[in-house]
Amino acid sequence: MSRIRILSDHLANQIAAGEVVERPASVVKELLENSLDAGSSRIIVQVEGGGTRLLRVIDDGMGMDGDDVLLCLERHATSKLQDESQLSAITTLGFRGEAIPSIASVSRLTLLSRAADADIGARAEVRYGTLHAVHEDGCARGTVVEVKTLFGNIPARKKFLKSPRTELFHIEEVVKNQALAHPETSFELHVDGRQRFDYHATDTPEERMRAVFKYQGKLLPLIGAVGGFSLDGFLCLPESVTAASARLRLLVNGRAVQDRMLRHAVIEGLQGFLMKGHSPAGVLRLNLPPADIDVNVHPAKREIRFRTPRDVHIFVVGVIRQAVLDYQDDVRSDLFAAPVSDDNFRESRIEVDQVEIRQPRVMSLGAATDKQQEQKSFPLSRTTPETREPSSYRDGGGPETEANASRQGMQIQDESATGLILIGQLMDLYLLCEHDGRLLVIDQHAAHERILYGRLVAAYLARDIPSQNLLFPVTVELLPGQCALLEKCNREVARLGLQTMHFGETTYVIKAVPAMVSQLSPEDILLDILGALGHWDADGQGGLPESVAELFSSMACKAAIKAGNSLQPEEMIALLQQMDESQVFSHCPHGRPVIKTFSRAEIEKWFHRT
Repeated sequence: MSRIRILSDHLANQIAAGEVVERPASVVKELLENSLDAGSSRIIVQVEGGGTRLLRVIDDGMGMDGDDVLLCLERHATSKLQDESQLSAITTLGFRGEAIPSIASVSRLTLLSRAADADIGARAEVRYGTLHAVHEDGCARGTVVEVKTLFGNIPARKKFLKSPRTELFHIEEVVKNQALAHPETSFELHVDGRQRFDYHATDTPEERMRAVFKYQGKLLPLIGAVGGFSLDGFLCLPESVTAASARLRLLVNGRAVQDRMLRHAVIEGLQGFLMKGHSPAGVLRLNLPPADIDVNVHPAKREIRFRTPRDVHIFVVGVIRQAVLDYQDDVRSDLFAAPVSDDNFRESRIEVDQVEIRQPRVMSLGAATDKQQEQKSFPLSRTTPETREPSSYRDGGGPETEANASRQGMQIQDESATGLILIGQLMDLYLLCEHDGRLLVIDQHAAHERILYGRLVAAYLARDIPSQNLLFPVTVELLPGQCALLEKCNREVARLGLQTMHFGETTYVIKAVPAMVSQLSPEDILLDILGALGHWDADGQGGLPESVAELFSSMACKAAIKAGNSLQPEEMIALLQQMDESQVFSHCPHGRPVIKTFSRAEIEKWFHRT
């Protein structure tokens, strides 16, 4: 007697339900996809008891007649696929015809629907996979699906559900994802008889995104298209997002997905803009030809496969990097004055240029003692208040005269250079500036760190990192593994501006170091470079490998102005000037913000002014 037998339809539906219906949120997802495929303009979701007692989805889509109401209860019955050729280019959210029968096999399901051209609707009632009643019924155009006592016939499955609060969170996430993917559709959620939210239809994805995220801060708009790829969406500024609300939603052809490659592309595009340990937040809406993706790789359709993942990755990274540059331009136009004519520009920068010329002079020294190292840690020069001799004192003026003269001079020089009014330095760490009725607080270390990082990156990509010969070459002892790595990657080490010579066994001589960070210890530079090369991850796309980015970030941090460096006014102006000229300046390489702005209204609120 044969031991193999065909499973009953009821048991097969329950097995399918185990794949498709993972939790109440899975039911909501499948029903919402059907409503959207039906062309609904308004969808209402009602939830009771965390989704196990009641789930009801009401839409105003095209509806179904009596025959279709019965057919949709059968397995693999669908209106979305006509032949197998369509499976390789799916344009709808649903396509398998498994959702409704799977849900009906583990719940008490009622389906009420009326087509647009029908005078009366049809109602079908199914109890745990068994059809109990079918009859005509009056209803509005569209479909109402009601799911009660979910998993009532499978207590073991129900036992594995989380708390009602957790299940409700997952339901909200499903509705929010669909709301973000389809801003032209209204979505309403009711929980235990109370409205949780109501997203009205809108033509602007930004309005929908702000409503869902409850976020009113600045955004990074994403927009780009190439070939058959197009991308739009918004990312929140990293420093404006709390850990609890940090959420990146990925939408591909209107479908919410989980994809590691896309997430990595977003993080790589935000390289040097996102703080370590922080997650990007926002909405990424990617559209590409249906034939370029395979959505039939996961039972719940959460995962997809790209036909050309490398091309998609490059495209997404490029769009996000351009968005970061566009944001820098917006901040620059908001904070700094419009460019002046070349002649006036040269005149206004005479003193600033003199300060900048001193930078390579200080940085050209070779190995130094700890005391010398401290003295040259600030490349624009460094002066303490005790060493300054105000000229107005020598001319008989007092402190008040000097303060007025100093402030007046800072205004004139700085307005011609950057459009900012330099107030002074706070705690030997922050520059205070005034612009257009606002107070700007600038982190001098973060600002200078970003400038140095940008120069290192630009020089690396141009294969032109200048080297500075050491007056006294430095001898170092390396471990055998480090020696092997240095010999293997000697060409790349030279590209990074470091020149070494083998001196015998495990001894090497450092002859030159990168000029932009030559005030650092040559041995530390070599060890940092070897550490980066040990995790080499060149992508072969002509971009900046992640390990090199981390190396430059570390170098820039060590070489930048430190907290406690007291600056002279012309040095502050030089730093502001270099910020204005930098391609990226709003965030340090570690993602920390460089500038914090306070409006007049905010300041007056501190002092309860009205």
